[in-house]
Amino acid sequence: MVAARTFTNRTDTLPADTTTTDTTESHDSPWVVIVWNDPINLMSYVTWVLQKLFGYSLEKATALMLDVHEKGRAVVSNGSREKAEFDVHRLHEHGLWATMQKDDA
Repeated sequence: MVAARTFTNRTDTLPADTTTTDTTESHDSPWVVIVWNDPINLMSYVTWVLQKLFGYSLEKATALMLDVHEKGRAVVSNGSREKAEFDVHRLHEHGLWATMQKDDA
């Protein structure tokens, strides 16, 4: 379970000439979408979803599915934060366990 975050506006404590920039969520940084292994979905279904959502060939989708099955996870897409959020949402709609994170590379 994820704890709820509480955000407060703290700009009233900054000097007037100070500007704030949120560097933790830079739009220039690449994000990756990870599909995780689960005990529910069939391997053939995961392959089909990857082909349908991302347009991967049967060979690429099968290789990613095998990474999920054997290694427990696979990076299935990357890009901006907005694209990653959209991809995770679509994977969730198809019943797959997916998360996103900043790319370390």
